[in-house]
Amino acid sequence: MGSRAGYMMSRRQILRLTGTGLGLAVFGAGVVGCGPEEEADVPGGSVTPGGDKSGDTFTTPPPGTAPEPLWEANAANTGLAGNDALAAVGDVVLVSGDPLVGRDIVSGKEKWSRKGVTTPGAALLVGGGTLYLASAEYDGDVVGLDPATGKETWRSRLGKKYEQPRPIAADDRHVYVLAGILEKDFTTPNNVIAAIDTMSGKIAWREQRDAGTEEFGITAAAVGGRLVYTDYRENVTVRDTATGRQLWTKKISRSNNRRFAVHKSLVIVADGRRLRAFALADGKERWSLRTEEFSSFNDPHVLDGVLYAADSARGMWAVDPGTGKQIWHNEDLRESATQAWQFAKVEGTLYGATEFDEDGGVHAFDASTGKLRWTYNDHTGDIQQWYVVAAGDRLAAMHGRRLYALPAV
Repeated sequence: MGSRAGYMMSRRQILRLTGTGLGLAVFGAGVVGCGPEEEADVPGGSVTPGGDKSGDTFTTPPPGTAPEPLWEANAANTGLAGNDALAAVGDVVLVSGDPLVGRDIVSGKEKWSRKGVTTPGAALLVGGGTLYLASAEYDGDVVGLDPATGKETWRSRLGKKYEQPRPIAADDRHVYVLAGILEKDFTTPNNVIAAIDTMSGKIAWREQRDAGTEEFGITAAAVGGRLVYTDYRENVTVRDTATGRQLWTKKISRSNNRRFAVHKSLVIVADGRRLRAFALADGKERWSLRTEEFSSFNDPHVLDGVLYAADSARGMWAVDPGTGKQIWHNEDLRESATQAWQFAKVEGTLYGATEFDEDGGVHAFDASTGKLRWTYNDHTGDIQQWYVVAAGDRLAAMHGRRLYALPAV
């Protein structure tokens, strides 16, 4: 039979050639190219007809035609890391899992791999060029790795009286961690949020959170001297990153434990039918935008100064994040696209990753109108959510335990 890459026809090729229609773009009329395809598992990655091994020759397909991956490889992703299971730092794509792996975005080749370096489901949090993780030894340490090499460059800890600290955000000065306060009976009814100085490794500040607040369901970001986080308790909270002082906290009408957006002096959250913008300084509501009846907004993203969000009725929105004024609202996707939960943008194209839908995948939208250009789907039938991040002129897309590189320009 010869080698799999050189002589065996891939399953996707067979489907295209038998006229099943899977070779057509999912929502358009173009035909995917039918050239030979290579696949390789870890550690080598692979290169497909979209580009050569140096990554010098590829183009984004025209509207109506889905691309072929430039390469694809196995991933150890378990889906436990939530929003932050996939990240790109420079030309390295990081995938959460065991082993924790860094791959070259151009070739797909494994640059480094570390087994047993962190806890299961660890989020990929990068600040000041360092990847911060909870130690796999459950010893209370927080470790920092160089994303380019996977080598440990930093280590610190809160102290023995705190249960395993978990990094929740990082910036150039601090890594911010959440930890339970151990009582004599080894329970943790209360918890703290703390900042560790990334230069000295010393605790910059440590603040006990209100009684009854939970340690889980936290989404956080450190931007412009403010630490912002949401939790299962339906709160939005903002602290000063220099002192840890809580500036304000506000209830919202539904649990918001996934992504929110920060734009200049505002934090923007999806709150049921509304996008709501609060001032970082004092928590006052600056604007609110309502979607249609019987629908709700998904996670907002601010990319290149524009806020993008999908709603549960499969509408797509572009909004001025400073004023809440609608730029466009595309309702033409209701019959053609599943809703996206995570976005990336490269030049004039907005990419959206879908979740829990076998007909979803990575959507490519015209960023100026919201019009759907194409959808990439690997046709595995797996309903697990997709992840997407931009890395130069490529996209890294992850679905289940497979990682793909797609052309982005």
